[in-house]
Amino acid sequence: MLIALQGAVSQGVLWGIMVLGVFITFRLLDIPDMTCDGSFALGGCVCAVLIVNNNVDPLLAVLAGMCAGAIAGAVTGILTTVFEIPAILAGILTQISLWSINLRIMGKSNTPILAKGTVFSAVSNMTGLPQSTVAIILGILLAVAIVAILYWFFGTELGCGIRATGSNPAMSRAQGINTSFNVVLGLAVSNGLVALSGALLSQYQGFADVSMGRGAIVIGLAAVII
Repeated sequence: MLIALQGAVSQGVLWGIMVLGVFITFRLLDIPDMTCDGSFALGGCVCAVLIVNNNVDPLLAVLAGMCAGAIAGAVTGILTTVFEIPAILAGILTQISLWSINLRIMGKSNTPILAKGTVFSAVSNMTGLPQSTVAIILGILLAVAIVAILYWFFGTELGCGIRATGSNPAMSRAQGINTSFNVVLGLAVSNGLVALSGALLSQYQGFADVSMGRGAIVIGLAAVII
């Protein structure tokens, strides 16, 4: 029972990083971004393929997955700002596109990575701790670091501009703030965090799957509202 609870907590901590990304779009930008269902899986797929097919270091693979998610978020922002597609529809379009993109990246629906080693297995081998315990510790430390960085960032001039854009776009434009850029940047940062969570979770569970992000937006919004 205790082992099962520990495993659930470790996964919950890693999913919590995804919630931080959803918080940015839902609370700060006032956009229910549907992209995260696709970008969550995108982070895991990119991470898995780099580890399995290219023998990339697991940590670098996580960062690559995060960057891929940020690009996906920027695409949604461009669809919203440049092509003037409603934000929720732009997110759905990107999410649907990412399903095919993720399949193309992996070449199949599922990619196992346990045989190649992960961040959690490496730390577990060094410390002798179970991987679930390592995941909890690393997840909490990473979440605290991300919260601290976001707290600093949204206190800067650029971060305040993003907050103002979500609060009152018309007044922000009247004050000379580039709201289109802020929307794209906010969505990129948000989906980068979502993809980071997906990449870490794929390493923890030992595989990446094209459907691993299904329902992520529901989980994220529920966590933010609670």
